Amino acid sequence: MSEIKYNPQHKEIIDSFLLAVPGVSPGKMFGYPAYYINRRLFACLYEDGVGVKVPTKLADDLIGKEGIVHFQPMGKAKMKEWIQLNRENSADYLNDQGIFEESIRFVSSLGDKKK
Repeated sequence: MSEIKYNPQHKEIIDSFLLAVPGVSPGKMFGYPAYYINRRLFACLYEDGVGVKVPTKLADDLIGKEGIVHFQPMGKAKMKEWIQLNRENSADYLNDQGIFEESIRFVSSLGDKKK
């Protein structure tokens, strides 16, 4: 199995604001650091960026903007409600807090995931 790769500086910055949100809990997704709300995955670190689940319309609007691409973990097909934020400077994720907030609202609206 290949080594799991992600940027620990990205994780430090993202932890600083996501883990302060009530109801957000840390976890793993395929061995990568991830973030859950109501037991539902809404974001995960993956290689050089962060995958974030957002409404399809928002994903369509954001794809192609600087540093934002389709999230395709492990070469899988494009996932319509997922984007990947690629920021070279970890502190730049602070500017993406609105996207993460929208993700939390969207995934929260899906309700609790059954155990």
